[in-house]
Amino acid sequence: MFPLVREMAATGARVRVPVAVACRVLGFSEQAYYQWLKRPVSAREAEEQHLIGVLRKLHIDDPEGGYRVLADDLHDLGYEVSERRVWCLCKVAGIQSVITKRKRRYRRAGAPVGDDLVQRDFTASGLNEKWLVDITEHWTGEGRLYMCAFKDVCSNRIVGYAIDTRMKASLAVRALQNAVMQRGYPQGVIVHSDRGSQFRSRKFQKALKRYKLKGSMGRVGACGDNAAMESFFSLLQKNVLDRRPWRTRQELRLAIVSWIEGKYHRKRRQRRLGKLTPVEFEAIMMDAVGLAA
Repeated sequence: MFPLVREMAATGARVRVPVAVACRVLGFSEQAYYQWLKRPVSAREAEEQHLIGVLRKLHIDDPEGGYRVLADDLHDLGYEVSERRVWCLCKVAGIQSVITKRKRRYRRAGAPVGDDLVQRDFTASGLNEKWLVDITEHWTGEGRLYMCAFKDVCSNRIVGYAIDTRMKASLAVRALQNAVMQRGYPQGVIVHSDRGSQFRSRKFQKALKRYKLKGSMGRVGACGDNAAMESFFSLLQKNVLDRRPWRTRQELRLAIVSWIEGKYHRKRRQRRLGKLTPVEFEAIMMDAVGLAA
């Protein structure tokens, strides 16, 4: 805690807190702090301070992850740290998952970070007016596989998606980046989601602002607020996920991509689109826009 006091009392701190106040709040004496300040910081202490800083950033990106998840994230970043040590550092820093022990069956959804701009109106007069986004998961012989997908309300086309072994904010951000690049960086698109922590995360909200998109969120426990996206995942479930057991994640990943790109986009005709496929419908829309111009 002593490094935290030093950081809070630093001259260049955004909100400077006097040493006496910080020590009183954290529950130790000023004398103990100044004694710590006089002695040199060991290499071990400096390393732990650095690791705690990294853990705090990882926790902000994925608040649902516990110490084991954070240990995996550190390993991915190149740090050789045991799960036991990560647990100790998290305990010292007060870092814990937002998912508490199961005292009750359901967990309350977090507060929305945007208004509901869709209001269950799943229609659009043109492409790139409204995008719906959600995340689904499925078991394989190697564990779960997660998919985040963005769907254009006008054409029902999946404009961007990402697949990973972890359901983190970075999964939603990668899917968003793919959608933006595939659609030629449109601005002002309404991006509608539920209140999942991945979509409420600081990383995802920053990405929306960076690409000049409008965030929208449904109500708590109202699955109908994103029904059009749920209908796509229902199709995916029937046509791919539940067709047979999947031994490996790679096997399921290839099956999902093949179905979306080969069948859903190019072969599956939809009544709402005048019995056209999403690709055919978008081609007609683009031709109409070109003639109007």
